Amino acid sequence: MKILSIIGARPQFIKCAPLSRAIRKEHTEILAHTGQHYDPEMSDIFFKELQIPEPDYNLGVGSNSHGEQTGKILIEIENILLKEKPDLVLVYGDTNSTVAGALAASKLRIKVAHVEAGLRSFDRTMPEEINRVLTDHVSDLLFCPTETAVLNLKNEGITTGVYNVGDVMLDALEYNIKIAEEKITALEDLGLSPKEYLVATVHRASNTDSFKNLSSIINAFCDIDIPIVFPVHPRTEKYLKQYGIWDKLCEKVKVIPPLGYLEMLKLMAHSKKILTDSGGVQKEAYMLGVPCITMRENTEWVETVEDGWNVLVGADYEKIRDTILNFEGAKKRGSIFGTGDASEKVSEVLRTFYSEIIL
Repeated sequence: MKILSIIGARPQFIKCAPLSRAIRKEHTEILAHTGQHYDPEMSDIFFKELQIPEPDYNLGVGSNSHGEQTGKILIEIENILLKEKPDLVLVYGDTNSTVAGALAASKLRIKVAHVEAGLRSFDRTMPEEINRVLTDHVSDLLFCPTETAVLNLKNEGITTGVYNVGDVMLDALEYNIKIAEEKITALEDLGLSPKEYLVATVHRASNTDSFKNLSSIINAFCDIDIPIVFPVHPRTEKYLKQYGIWDKLCEKVKVIPPLGYLEMLKLMAHSKKILTDSGGVQKEAYMLGVPCITMRENTEWVETVEDGWNVLVGADYEKIRDTILNFEGAKKRGSIFGTGDASEKVSEVLRTFYSEIIL
Protein backbone atom coordinates (compact mmCIF):
# COMPACT_ATOMS: atom_id res chain seq x y z
CA MET A 1 0.00 0.00 0.00
CA LYS A 2 1.17 3.51 -0.80
CA ILE A 3 0.85 5.73 2.28
CA LEU A 4 1.39 9.48 2.54
CA SER A 5 2.34 10.36 6.13
CA ILE A 6 1.95 14.00 7.14
CA ILE A 7 3.94 15.52 10.01
CA GLY A 8 4.86 19.04 10.99
CA ALA A 9 5.44 19.45 14.74
CA ARG A 10 7.66 18.00 17.49
CA PRO A 11 5.11 15.54 18.95
CA GLN A 12 4.40 14.22 15.46
CA PHE A 13 8.08 13.60 14.78
CA ILE A 14 8.26 11.47 17.94
CA LYS A 15 5.15 9.47 17.02
CA CYS A 16 6.26 9.06 13.42
CA ALA A 17 9.64 7.51 14.24
CA PRO A 18 8.51 4.06 15.50
CA LEU A 19 5.47 3.89 13.23
CA SER A 20 7.45 4.74 10.11
CA ARG A 21 9.85 1.88 10.90
CA ALA A 22 6.92 -0.52 11.20
CA ILE A 23 5.11 0.76 8.09
CA ARG A 24 8.15 0.51 5.83
CA LYS A 25 8.51 -3.20 6.52
CA GLU A 26 5.43 -3.84 4.39
CA HIS A 27 4.28 -0.64 2.69
CA THR A 28 5.59 2.26 0.63
CA GLU A 29 5.67 5.44 2.70
CA ILE A 30 5.93 8.99 1.36
CA LEU A 31 6.77 11.49 4.08
CA ALA A 32 5.55 15.09 3.90
CA HIS A 33 6.88 17.63 6.44
CA THR A 34 4.64 20.70 6.46
CA GLY A 35 7.20 22.87 8.22
CA GLN A 36 4.75 23.91 10.95
CA HIS A 37 7.72 23.59 13.31
CA TYR A 38 10.53 24.97 11.21
CA ASP A 39 13.18 26.07 13.72
CA PRO A 40 16.15 23.63 13.50
CA GLU A 41 15.97 23.15 17.28
CA MET A 42 12.30 22.13 16.96
CA SER A 43 12.61 20.08 13.77
CA ASP A 44 15.96 19.05 12.24
CA ILE A 45 17.41 17.63 15.45
CA PHE A 46 14.42 15.31 15.87
CA PHE A 47 14.86 13.78 12.42
CA LYS A 48 18.51 13.13 13.19
CA GLU A 49 18.09 11.77 16.72
CA LEU A 50 15.03 9.65 15.99
CA GLN A 51 16.42 8.38 12.67
CA ILE A 52 13.33 9.50 10.77
CA PRO A 53 13.75 9.16 6.99
CA GLU A 54 14.41 12.36 5.07
CA PRO A 55 11.05 13.89 4.06
CA ASP A 56 10.07 13.45 0.43
CA TYR A 57 8.36 16.83 0.63
CA ASN A 58 9.09 19.82 2.86
CA LEU A 59 6.38 22.44 2.48
CA GLY A 60 7.99 25.12 4.65
CA VAL A 61 4.71 26.79 5.61
CA GLY A 62 6.21 28.38 8.72
CA SER A 63 4.31 30.33 11.34
CA ASN A 64 1.08 32.14 10.45
CA SER A 65 -2.43 32.60 11.79
CA HIS A 66 -4.40 29.39 12.17
CA GLY A 67 -6.46 30.09 9.05
CA GLU A 68 -3.54 31.03 6.84
CA GLN A 69 -1.34 28.18 8.04
CA THR A 70 -4.09 25.57 7.66
CA GLY A 71 -5.04 26.93 4.24
CA LYS A 72 -1.47 26.83 2.94
CA ILE A 73 -0.97 23.27 4.14
CA LEU A 74 -4.27 22.15 2.62
CA ILE A 75 -3.35 23.61 -0.78
CA GLU A 76 0.14 22.09 -0.78
CA ILE A 77 -1.02 18.68 0.43
CA GLU A 78 -3.71 18.59 -2.24
CA ASN A 79 -1.04 19.12 -4.91
CA ILE A 80 1.02 16.25 -3.48
CA LEU A 81 -2.02 13.97 -3.37
CA LEU A 82 -2.88 14.66 -6.99
CA LYS A 83 0.69 13.87 -7.98
CA GLU A 84 1.37 10.81 -5.77
CA LYS A 85 -2.14 9.27 -5.69
CA PRO A 86 -1.62 7.39 -2.40
CA ASP A 87 -3.98 4.68 -1.18
CA LEU A 88 -4.15 6.26 2.25
CA VAL A 89 -3.14 9.42 4.12
CA LEU A 90 -1.82 9.04 7.67
CA VAL A 91 -2.07 11.99 10.06
CA TYR A 92 -1.00 12.39 13.68
CA GLY A 93 -2.40 14.23 16.67
CA ASP A 94 -4.20 17.57 16.62
CA THR A 95 -2.20 20.26 14.82
CA ASN A 96 -3.11 22.37 11.81
CA SER A 97 -1.06 19.92 9.74
CA THR A 98 -3.34 17.14 10.97
CA VAL A 99 -6.66 18.70 10.04
CA ALA A 100 -5.39 20.15 6.75
CA GLY A 101 -4.03 16.78 5.63
CA ALA A 102 -7.22 14.97 6.61
CA LEU A 103 -9.46 17.48 4.83
CA ALA A 104 -7.37 17.48 1.66
CA ALA A 105 -7.47 13.69 1.47
CA SER A 106 -11.16 13.29 2.28
CA LYS A 107 -12.19 15.81 -0.39
CA LEU A 108 -10.24 13.76 -2.94
CA ARG A 109 -11.87 10.58 -1.63
CA ILE A 110 -8.59 9.19 -0.37
CA LYS A 111 -8.76 7.09 2.78
CA VAL A 112 -7.61 8.77 6.01
CA ALA A 113 -6.03 7.17 9.08
CA HIS A 114 -5.74 9.20 12.30
CA VAL A 115 -3.12 8.23 14.87
CA GLU A 116 -4.11 9.45 18.35
CA ALA A 117 -7.80 9.60 17.55
CA GLY A 118 -10.59 10.15 20.06
CA LEU A 119 -8.90 12.59 22.41
CA ARG A 120 -11.15 15.26 23.88
CA SER A 121 -10.56 18.11 26.32
CA PHE A 122 -14.18 19.25 25.75
CA ASP A 123 -12.91 22.81 25.43
CA ARG A 124 -13.86 24.21 22.02
CA THR A 125 -11.84 27.38 22.67
CA MET A 126 -8.72 25.28 22.05
CA PRO A 127 -7.75 25.15 18.34
CA GLU A 128 -6.43 21.64 18.96
CA GLU A 129 -9.87 20.45 20.03
CA ILE A 130 -11.43 21.67 16.78
CA ASN A 131 -8.67 19.92 14.84
CA ARG A 132 -9.24 16.65 16.70
CA VAL A 133 -13.00 16.61 16.19
CA LEU A 134 -12.87 17.49 12.49
CA THR A 135 -10.11 14.99 11.77
CA ASP A 136 -11.88 12.15 13.55
CA HIS A 137 -15.11 12.77 11.67
CA VAL A 138 -13.47 12.47 8.23
CA SER A 139 -11.20 9.52 9.09
CA ASP A 140 -11.69 5.94 7.94
CA LEU A 141 -9.28 4.39 10.42
CA LEU A 142 -9.10 5.78 13.95
CA PHE A 143 -6.17 4.57 16.04
CA CYS A 144 -6.93 5.34 19.68
CA PRO A 145 -4.26 5.39 22.41
CA THR A 146 -6.64 4.59 25.29
CA GLU A 147 -10.03 3.10 26.04
CA THR A 148 -11.28 6.56 27.03
CA ALA A 149 -10.57 7.74 23.50
CA VAL A 150 -12.63 4.86 22.10
CA LEU A 151 -15.55 5.84 24.36
CA ASN A 152 -15.29 9.49 23.29
CA LEU A 153 -15.70 8.44 19.67
CA LYS A 154 -18.61 6.14 20.51
CA ASN A 155 -20.36 9.05 22.22
CA GLU A 156 -20.06 10.99 18.95
CA GLY A 157 -21.47 8.11 16.93
CA ILE A 158 -18.13 6.89 15.55
CA THR A 159 -17.76 3.14 15.97
CA THR A 160 -16.56 1.88 12.57
CA GLY A 161 -12.83 1.66 11.91
CA VAL A 162 -11.96 2.36 15.56
CA TYR A 163 -9.01 0.51 17.14
CA ASN A 164 -7.47 0.81 20.59
CA VAL A 165 -3.83 0.13 19.73
CA GLY A 166 -2.11 1.92 22.60
CA ASP A 167 0.13 4.95 22.28
CA VAL A 168 2.95 5.10 19.74
CA MET A 169 4.73 7.61 22.02
CA LEU A 170 5.26 4.76 24.47
CA ASP A 171 6.91 2.80 21.65
CA ALA A 172 9.21 5.77 21.01
CA LEU A 173 9.99 6.31 24.69
CA GLU A 174 10.85 2.69 25.40
CA TYR A 175 13.06 2.53 22.31
CA ASN A 176 14.91 5.77 23.09
CA ILE A 177 15.22 5.89 26.88
CA LYS A 178 18.07 3.37 26.87
CA ILE A 179 19.91 5.42 24.25
CA ALA A 180 19.36 8.60 26.26
CA GLU A 181 20.66 7.02 29.46
CA GLU A 182 23.81 5.79 27.75
CA LYS A 183 24.69 8.78 25.56
CA ILE A 184 23.20 11.96 27.04
CA THR A 185 25.11 14.02 29.62
CA ALA A 186 22.52 16.76 30.11
CA LEU A 187 22.50 16.52 33.92
CA GLU A 188 26.26 16.83 34.16
CA ASP A 189 26.31 19.64 31.60
CA LEU A 190 23.79 21.66 33.63
CA GLY A 191 25.26 20.79 37.03
CA LEU A 192 22.15 18.90 38.18
CA SER A 193 21.63 15.96 40.51
CA PRO A 194 18.84 13.39 39.99
CA LYS A 195 15.53 14.25 41.68
CA GLU A 196 16.81 17.63 42.84
CA TYR A 197 15.36 19.77 40.06
CA LEU A 198 12.15 20.34 38.10
CA VAL A 199 11.60 20.52 34.34
CA ALA A 200 9.16 23.05 32.90
CA THR A 201 7.73 23.68 29.43
CA VAL A 202 5.34 26.46 28.44
CA HIS A 203 4.15 26.96 24.87
CA ARG A 204 0.35 26.97 24.71
CA ALA A 205 -1.18 30.19 23.40
CA SER A 206 -3.54 30.51 26.37
CA ASN A 207 -0.44 30.95 28.55
CA THR A 208 2.12 32.60 26.28
CA ASP A 209 -0.24 35.17 24.77
CA SER A 210 -1.54 36.34 28.15
CA PHE A 211 0.61 38.69 30.24
CA LYS A 212 -1.41 37.75 33.32
CA ASN A 213 -0.97 34.01 32.85
CA LEU A 214 2.65 34.07 31.77
CA SER A 215 3.73 36.42 34.56
CA SER A 216 1.81 34.33 37.13
CA ILE A 217 3.59 31.17 35.97
CA ILE A 218 7.05 32.76 36.04
CA ASN A 219 6.42 34.31 39.47
CA ALA A 220 5.50 30.87 40.81
CA PHE A 221 8.65 29.37 39.29
CA CYS A 222 10.80 32.01 40.96
CA ASP A 223 9.14 31.70 44.35
CA ILE A 224 10.24 28.17 45.22
CA ASP A 225 13.57 26.93 46.50
CA ILE A 226 14.42 24.32 43.86
CA PRO A 227 16.09 24.68 40.44
CA ILE A 228 13.81 24.59 37.40
CA VAL A 229 15.19 23.68 33.98
CA PHE A 230 13.19 25.70 31.48
CA PRO A 231 13.79 24.92 27.77
CA VAL A 232 12.15 27.95 26.18
CA HIS A 233 10.01 27.53 23.08
CA PRO A 234 10.63 30.32 20.49
CA ARG A 235 7.03 31.50 20.90
CA THR A 236 7.42 31.70 24.67
CA GLU A 237 10.71 33.60 24.44
CA LYS A 238 9.05 36.12 22.13
CA TYR A 239 6.31 36.92 24.64
CA LEU A 240 8.58 36.83 27.70
CA LYS A 241 10.63 39.59 26.09
CA GLN A 242 7.61 41.46 24.73
CA TYR A 243 5.99 41.57 28.18
CA GLY A 244 9.21 42.56 29.94
CA ILE A 245 9.28 39.31 31.93
CA TRP A 246 12.49 37.92 30.41
CA ASP A 247 14.78 40.12 32.53
CA LYS A 248 12.86 39.20 35.69
CA LEU A 249 13.66 35.49 35.50
CA CYS A 250 15.51 34.45 38.65
CA GLU A 251 18.74 32.44 38.79
CA LYS A 252 16.96 29.32 40.02
CA VAL A 253 15.17 29.13 36.67
CA LYS A 254 17.74 27.72 34.26
CA VAL A 255 16.62 29.08 30.88
CA ILE A 256 18.01 27.03 28.01
CA PRO A 257 17.23 26.69 24.29
CA PRO A 258 14.79 23.99 23.10
CA LEU A 259 16.23 20.52 23.53
CA GLY A 260 16.41 17.48 21.31
CA TYR A 261 14.22 14.52 22.19
CA LEU A 262 16.96 12.45 23.84
CA GLU A 263 18.18 15.33 26.02
CA MET A 264 14.65 16.18 27.09
CA LEU A 265 13.91 12.53 27.81
CA LYS A 266 16.97 12.22 30.04
CA LEU A 267 16.16 15.42 31.95
CA MET A 268 12.52 14.48 32.48
CA ALA A 269 13.34 10.93 33.58
CA HIS A 270 15.55 12.16 36.42
CA SER A 271 13.53 15.21 37.47
CA LYS A 272 11.62 15.46 40.74
CA LYS A 273 8.49 16.84 39.03
CA ILE A 274 7.47 18.19 35.63
CA LEU A 275 5.50 21.38 34.94
CA THR A 276 3.93 21.73 31.51
CA ASP A 277 1.03 22.83 29.35
CA SER A 278 1.93 20.26 26.67
CA GLY A 279 -0.22 17.22 26.02
CA GLY A 280 2.73 15.10 24.95
CA VAL A 281 4.82 15.96 27.99
CA GLN A 282 1.94 15.00 30.29
CA LYS A 283 2.01 11.53 28.76
CA GLU A 284 5.79 11.25 28.85
CA ALA A 285 5.81 12.22 32.53
CA TYR A 286 3.32 9.44 33.26
CA MET A 287 5.26 6.90 31.23
CA LEU A 288 8.46 7.86 33.09
CA GLY A 289 6.77 7.76 36.50
CA VAL A 290 7.38 11.45 37.25
CA PRO A 291 4.62 13.55 38.91
CA CYS A 292 3.22 16.10 36.45
CA ILE A 293 1.76 19.53 37.17
CA THR A 294 -0.28 20.71 34.20
CA MET A 295 -0.71 24.46 33.79
CA ARG A 296 -4.06 24.20 32.03
CA GLU A 297 -7.69 24.15 33.13
CA ASN A 298 -8.37 20.88 31.32
CA THR A 299 -6.58 18.00 29.64
CA GLU A 300 -7.24 15.48 26.90
CA TRP A 301 -5.23 12.98 28.97
CA VAL A 302 -7.75 12.58 31.77
CA GLU A 303 -6.43 9.10 32.57
CA THR A 304 -3.18 10.57 33.94
CA VAL A 305 -5.19 12.70 36.37
CA GLU A 306 -7.51 9.86 37.36
CA ASP A 307 -4.49 7.62 37.99
CA GLY A 308 -3.02 10.17 40.41
CA TRP A 309 0.08 11.20 38.45
CA ASN A 310 -1.11 14.50 37.02
CA VAL A 311 -2.87 17.53 38.52
CA LEU A 312 -4.43 20.54 36.78
CA VAL A 313 -3.53 23.96 38.18
CA GLY A 314 -4.18 26.40 35.33
CA ALA A 315 -2.01 29.52 35.45
CA ASP A 316 -2.86 30.21 39.09
CA TYR A 317 0.17 31.35 41.08
CA GLU A 318 -0.96 29.86 44.39
CA LYS A 319 -1.99 26.52 42.88
CA ILE A 320 1.26 26.17 40.94
CA ARG A 321 3.39 27.00 43.98
CA ASP A 322 1.38 24.81 46.38
CA THR A 323 1.39 21.84 44.01
CA ILE A 324 5.14 22.08 43.41
CA LEU A 325 5.64 21.88 47.16
CA ASN A 326 3.05 19.23 48.02
CA PHE A 327 2.05 17.04 45.07
CA GLU A 328 3.94 13.75 45.09
CA GLY A 329 2.01 11.59 42.63
CA ALA A 330 0.58 8.12 43.18
CA LYS A 331 2.52 5.05 44.32
CA LYS A 332 1.59 2.84 41.36
CA ARG A 333 0.94 3.29 37.65
CA GLY A 334 -1.35 1.38 35.35
CA SER A 335 -0.82 0.43 31.70
CA ILE A 336 -3.29 2.97 30.29
CA PHE A 337 -1.16 3.64 27.19
CA GLY A 338 -0.71 0.03 26.16
CA THR A 339 2.32 -2.23 26.16
CA GLY A 340 4.74 -0.49 23.80
CA ASP A 341 3.69 -2.27 20.62
CA ALA A 342 1.23 0.24 19.18
CA SER A 343 3.22 0.68 15.96
CA GLU A 344 3.05 -3.02 15.15
CA LYS A 345 -0.68 -3.07 15.90
CA VAL A 346 -1.27 -0.12 13.55
CA SER A 347 0.76 -1.85 10.85
CA GLU A 348 -1.33 -5.01 11.24
CA VAL A 349 -4.58 -3.07 10.83
CA LEU A 350 -3.20 -1.31 7.75
CA ARG A 351 -2.27 -4.66 6.22
CA THR A 352 -5.79 -6.02 6.72
CA PHE A 353 -7.37 -2.77 5.57
CA TYR A 354 -5.38 -2.77 2.33
CA SER A 355 -6.26 -6.37 1.56
CA GLU A 356 -9.94 -5.44 1.89
CA ILE A 357 -9.88 -2.28 -0.26
CA ILE A 358 -8.09 -3.97 -3.19
CA LEU A 359 -10.62 -6.80 -3.40
